[in-house]
Amino acid sequence: MKSKILPIAGDASFRKFYRLKLKNCSRVIVFAPREKYNNLVAYTAINKFLINNKILAPKLYEHNLQKGILIVEDFGDTTFHKILVKKNNKFPTYKKLVDLLIKIQKIKPKLKLQSIIKRPHIVKKYSSRILHKESDLFFDWYLPLFLDRKKNKKIKKKAKRILAKLYSRLNFPNSCFVHRDYHVENLMKFNKKIGVIDTQDALIGNSAYDLVSLIDDVRIKISSKLKNKIFDYYLKKTKKIHKIKKEKFFEDFNILSVQRSLKIIGIFSRLSKRDKKNKYLKFIPYTWKLLEQRMRSEIFLELRKILENNISRRTRNKIIN
Repeated sequence: MKSKILPIAGDASFRKFYRLKLKNCSRVIVFAPREKYNNLVAYTAINKFLINNKILAPKLYEHNLQKGILIVEDFGDTTFHKILVKKNNKFPTYKKLVDLLIKIQKIKPKLKLQSIIKRPHIVKKYSSRILHKESDLFFDWYLPLFLDRKKNKKIKKKAKRILAKLYSRLNFPNSCFVHRDYHVENLMKFNKKIGVIDTQDALIGNSAYDLVSLIDDVRIKISSKLKNKIFDYYLKKTKKIHKIKKEKFFEDFNILSVQRSLKIIGIFSRLSKRDKKNKYLKFIPYTWKLLEQRMRSEIFLELRKILENNISRRTRNKIIN
């Protein structure tokens, strides 16, 4: 049998993926433009770090960084999104995903990771600056779709002051590995194990962040009852590890969920406006619902008001194009 190269559906990044079919196995070819050089270095360094800590991540076989090419292990096409949408009782599967998350969070994080180039890959810590940079995407890319520049600038200024107060309330330190996109499209079933992909944006951060990514995943709708069961299961399993007090952890969870939803709405708007990738716009109305659900607490009163006064229910439910 001759080798075959077949295209694989891409993600929200600029990368392109191909499946290299060999006689007895297959590999994935990752191709990224030259400007994504650091992205590939990060990806390989973080994967190696995870593998060394007994977490299943794609193994690197070959690379040509100058041409933006990696050849990595192929985990197939069975994402946990595909598995979960077919299940009526999703909780046992989510328990396995939470168990893996806890296993990852038990790893002692390192600021410097061995990379495929001479210098190490530096893993940054989440900071207020990074939180703001991410939530700014909402004001920089989503609001301009329907508000004029002057009004948007005014809203952004007020909202940033409110968000700064919220981010300062976070109770738990930035002390564990954070994947940053720990959702069911990035978790693969491979040889009866769970493989983790799309790791290149990992940071050291708050233990609630990846749980937010899993529970408030915009790509799959699950009931509030199931969300609460997953949350309580995580707390029960980590009580001795993090010495978590439920109310404080739940506050962190809500703040980071709000921050992440703002970021996601901004990213999906940018993908449409800048990159002509419109397929992600369909997720924005549900992301708004997640945002509203997490803003029910009194600590979000100011933020709720500024959003309610400027973004109508009709606009929130609309798929802007």
